[in-house]
Amino acid sequence: MAVSPSTTETLTEVAQNVSDTESPLDKIILERQEACWMMLNRTSTTQTITATVAGLFCPGTFDGWSCWPETRAGSSAHAPCPDFVTGFDPNRMAHKECLQNGTWFRHPSSDKEWSNYTTCINMDDLNWRQQVNRIYEIGYLVSLVALLTSIGILFYFKSLRCARTTLHMHLFASFAINNALWLLWYRIVVNQPEVIVDNGLGCQVLHVILHYFLLTNYAWMLCEGLYLHTLLVAAFISESRLVKWLYGLGWGMPVIPIIIYTALRATNPDIEDTKECWINESPLTIVLIIPVCASMVLNLIFLCNILRVLLIKLRAGPRVGSSRPSSTLLQALRATLLLVPLLGLHYLVTPFRPPENHPWEAVYEVTSAITASFQGLCVATLFCFCNGEVVAQVKRRWQHLMFRPRANSCTATTVSVRQIVRSNGGNGILTDEDNV
Repeated sequence: MAVSPSTTETLTEVAQNVSDTESPLDKIILERQEACWMMLNRTSTTQTITATVAGLFCPGTFDGWSCWPETRAGSSAHAPCPDFVTGFDPNRMAHKECLQNGTWFRHPSSDKEWSNYTTCINMDDLNWRQQVNRIYEIGYLVSLVALLTSIGILFYFKSLRCARTTLHMHLFASFAINNALWLLWYRIVVNQPEVIVDNGLGCQVLHVILHYFLLTNYAWMLCEGLYLHTLLVAAFISESRLVKWLYGLGWGMPVIPIIIYTALRATNPDIEDTKECWINESPLTIVLIIPVCASMVLNLIFLCNILRVLLIKLRAGPRVGSSRPSSTLLQALRATLLLVPLLGLHYLVTPFRPPENHPWEAVYEVTSAITASFQGLCVATLFCFCNGEVVAQVKRRWQHLMFRPRANSCTATTVSVRQIVRSNGGNGILTDEDNV
């Protein structure tokens, strides 16, 4: 870590520059710098006398993060790792080398005074976190490809166009955008420590947009459940009007909680909630968890009532004056029943997060990474790849492309022979010998 010079004039200038900014991180550094100077001024006289008697000392300095007292030549100074730096363990110690000639060690590359903060990072834990992040990235990438493929299939086959598949496409689009934003988040924020430290407006806006589309995932799942419920239980409602209402519900309902969440977090006096691109978990996340859980509960209520009506219709059949439920409706119901608990699993286990360094922490992190990142793949598989109508259309198209008659086929040859026979005055009837 490159450090600043230790002269009084330079430190005073740095302090003045820091005081002109309003960044929370800059304020922390300014407070640490002022406390460092007060400490060094109190001990400067005594240490000067000691240095005169005992030999060379490296002068006290503030390197931009930590305060280093005057240190005897040929020894090391130690300081707690700063707790405001992402990835640093405040329980560990950083150190700074004082050379035999009474000067602080300089880094060979930059030729500037250097403090060793590499010991502040738990490399084993860092490697583990990076592996979990890779699971997230792989899952989101696979899900994004599956979702885009599903959208392409439903868009290509016009015979599949209906209100139900339109809702599916909006659900796929919601998940696809969310997955793309998560990949962007990991690439330009999580993997860029300087972006996290700067805590710019751009990464905060990305955080808010990302969580908006996360809420739309669950809003469109609620739309799927509401559509099935209305279609079966309240069939007298106009389907086209219902779909229009669902458009507003799926894209508009998450706006209110995301505005509340953003306003509360942006104005929260707790610096932990406003620093580092809002990457840390916050108690204010409950504002987002509540609508997710509410949509899951409503979907479960809808689906339970749908099951009740289906059982009545399946038992009674045509005797009650209504047709039996179609296989398409039953298939959509099965897919929704599977997705409702699956998509909410990540939030259902959130309150039971084990404490740090707990033996179950690794299991929790891997489970959360898999359930969160592969949700899009599950949606695409259940609503598209395993949909009977979609599979039938794809098979039909494949067979048409692979077994399409060609100009030199047996059919063309038979027709040509028949035409020759007729032109020669034949009776138009071909025998097996003629075909041969």
